Amino acid sequence: MKLSNEEIYRYSRHLIMPEVGLEGQQKLKDASILLIGAGGLGSPLGLYLTAAGIGRIGIVDFDVVDFTNLQRQVIHGTEDVGKPKLESAKATLKSVNPSVEIEGHEVAFTSDNAMEIAKNYDIIIDGTDNFPTRYLTNDVSVLLGKPNVYGSIFRFDGQASVFDAKRGPCYRCLYPEPPPPGMVPSCAEGGVLGVLPGIIGVIQATEAIKLILGKGEPLIGKLLLYDALSMSFTELKLKKDPNCPICGENPTITELIDYQQFCGIQDEPVIETAEDVQLTVEELKAKLDNGDDFVLIDVREPHEWDICQIEGAQLMPLSSFAEHLNQLNSAQEVVLHCHRGVRSMRALQFLHQAGFRKLKNLAGGIDDWAVKIEPDMPRYAT
Repeated sequence: MKLSNEEIYRYSRHLIMPEVGLEGQQKLKDASILLIGAGGLGSPLGLYLTAAGIGRIGIVDFDVVDFTNLQRQVIHGTEDVGKPKLESAKATLKSVNPSVEIEGHEVAFTSDNAMEIAKNYDIIIDGTDNFPTRYLTNDVSVLLGKPNVYGSIFRFDGQASVFDAKRGPCYRCLYPEPPPPGMVPSCAEGGVLGVLPGIIGVIQATEAIKLILGKGEPLIGKLLLYDALSMSFTELKLKKDPNCPICGENPTITELIDYQQFCGIQDEPVIETAEDVQLTVEELKAKLDNGDDFVLIDVREPHEWDICQIEGAQLMPLSSFAEHLNQLNSAQEVVLHCHRGVRSMRALQFLHQAGFRKLKNLAGGIDDWAVKIEPDMPRYAT
């Protein structure tokens, strides 16, 4: 469908650019893009691609808007807290540009549905924050022969690239194997500067538009690194790996796999007696009140410790946990806690493998303690 008179007027600043013009704007209208995620990266991506006049935008997300999202996920507002992110995003984008078709996929992006969802879009944009979905997005893009516009963020650092196996390397060429589970903290665990996803997301949107227009030099075969603290960009050259298992000369991955298993992720950390190691906050309070003989270990990071602590706890951050092992006595009961009980289970597993047997994990962590035991304690989100 050709541009309407209203659209021609709306996109006037594009049309007077010789690199875009009427023909280029028509290409944008005829194009389709799939956004994986409507969070930190998906927010600027959705806003700017919609404003630019991409004809059809699909969004995959099944999360709901949380109050802590608002620090960076600018597609959502305070009034959207509790709503599905997909519902909030669609309403915002329609208000930005009613002529753009917004398609919602309110499901988890998995091996079972990814190919079916992605096949009808020209470009796939990775706005995810976890390794299983990044590898899944890459493999879908390679198998379908579509470019994958990649971005990632953490604290003050960001990365961006365009992975197009037809013209250069894919994500697996850069990262053949995922890091060990728990080795790289997520944004929820490590934090992210609120404006950082805006910067990286706009770079991704720019790359997608360049691909559609066929103008400029896309980040194919390049990895752009951004450091917000030094306000510096570094560009690394990437090469296609001839031994890449999916885009190499002799690919061994010809269909989607189990990406949770590939990344070594399980729903819950597992030890031999997993059902017996959980301790409720009420039970911990009783142990403290009774003066029981045990040591309470907080495995959060120092900046989290500064926000709130349980009286009597000792700080041993998970990031340097092994260095503190000699401070613990395997004959004494050890109760571990973190923010919500996930990182402390990793520490518990580590101790279990080291021969400790008197171990407990505080279910719900200090956040549950604040809710049920000390309601005046400051709470924070991850």
